[in-house]
Amino acid sequence: MENAPAAGRFAPTALMLGNVVTGCSVLAPAGMLPELASGLDISIRTAGLLITFGAITLCIGSPLTAWLTSRIERRTLLTATLAVLALGNIASAFAPDYTSLLVIRLVMLAVGALYTPQAAGTAALIVPIEKRGSTIAYVFLGWSLAAAVGLPLITFIASRYGWRAAYAEVGALGCLSFLLLLLCLPAGLKGAPVDLKTWVDVGRSRIIVALLAITMLQMSGQFVVFTFMGPLLRKLTDAGPDTVGLVFGLYGLFGFLGVAIATRIVDTWGPFTTSVLFTSLLLAGVAGWAVSAGSLVLMAASVAIWGLGFASTNSMQQVRLVTAAPALAPATVSLNTSVLYIGQAVGSAIGGFLFAHEMPYASGFVAAGFVALALAVVALTRPRAAVRV
Repeated sequence: MENAPAAGRFAPTALMLGNVVTGCSVLAPAGMLPELASGLDISIRTAGLLITFGAITLCIGSPLTAWLTSRIERRTLLTATLAVLALGNIASAFAPDYTSLLVIRLVMLAVGALYTPQAAGTAALIVPIEKRGSTIAYVFLGWSLAAAVGLPLITFIASRYGWRAAYAEVGALGCLSFLLLLLCLPAGLKGAPVDLKTWVDVGRSRIIVALLAITMLQMSGQFVVFTFMGPLLRKLTDAGPDTVGLVFGLYGLFGFLGVAIATRIVDTWGPFTTSVLFTSLLLAGVAGWAVSAGSLVLMAASVAIWGLGFASTNSMQQVRLVTAAPALAPATVSLNTSVLYIGQAVGSAIGGFLFAHEMPYASGFVAAGFVALALAVVALTRPRAAVRV
C-alpha cells in the first residue's frame, strides 16, 4: 500500500492531531466566554449558546454524514474535513457580529462532525486487531491535548490579544494538521458502507443502546459545569484569566495522563473494567467540584481528578462499541459521537440556565447526578465472563 511505512509509524499520530483541531474547534468558546461576551456585546449565557447550538449541529451531523460519506476513501474524507475546520476557524476570526460567528460555526461543525468517528474507524483499519483498542484510545488522546494545551492557550491569547486571535490560532493549527494527515495517511482506505439495515441492527442491540446512553449521561453531566467553568471560577473564587487558564490546563493535562494510562491497561484489563475505573474517577472529580465550590485549591484539585476520567471514558466507550459489534463500527462510532454532542447540548443548556439564574453552586450537584447515573448504567453493562466488551 502506498505510504505503508508512514502509515505504520505516523498515521495514528496524524489522526490524533486531527482530533486536537476538532477538540479545539468544538471547545474554543468555553475558553473565552468573557471575551466573546464583551467583544460582541452579548451576555455570557448567549456566548455559551455557541457551544449548545454547535453541539446540536454535531449530534445531527455525525450519523447523517457517516451515512452520506461511508463510501468515500478515508484520506480524502478526513483531509477535506480538516480543511473545512481550518478555514472555518480562520473565517470566525473575521466574523463581524455574533450572528455571523454562529452561522460560520454551525456550517464548520456540520462538516467537522465527520472527523472524530471516522478517525476512530480509520485507526481500526491500519493496525492489527490486537492493537485496535489501544490505538483508538491513542487517537482520542487528541481531545485531551485540546483541553491540556489548546484551551489554556485559547484563554491566554483571548485575554491578551482578543478572541479573534484565538480563532486564528486554531485555524493555523488546522492547516498544519491537514498537511500532516495528507502526508501520513495511506490512500485507498475504505470502511464498511453504512446503510439502513446497519441502523436497524444498531437499534436492536441492547448493549449498544446502553453504551450510547452512558456516553450521553457522562457528557451531559460534565458540560453542565465545563461550558461555564471559566465564569464559574471567576464568580465563586474571583479567579483571573491566568488562573482560569491554569485550571483548564490541569483538566487537560490530567486528561492526557488518564488516556495514556487507559491506553496502556485496556488491552490487558479489558474495556469494561477500565471504563468502570475512569467513570468512577470522573464522578469523584465532579462531586469534588460540587462540595468544594468556593475554594479555588479544592476546586482545582477536583478538576484534576475529573480530568483523569473525561477523555479516557470517551475512548473506552469507542473501544467497547467497536469490540461489541465490529461489523457495525462505522455506525456505532458515529452514533456515539452524536450522542456525545447531544450530551454537550443538554448539559450546556442546563448549565446556562443555572448560570443565568444565579445558581452557580447547584451546577456541580446537577452534574454529579448525571455522572452517578452514568456509572450505574456502566455497572449494568458488565459482560459475561466469556465476552469482554
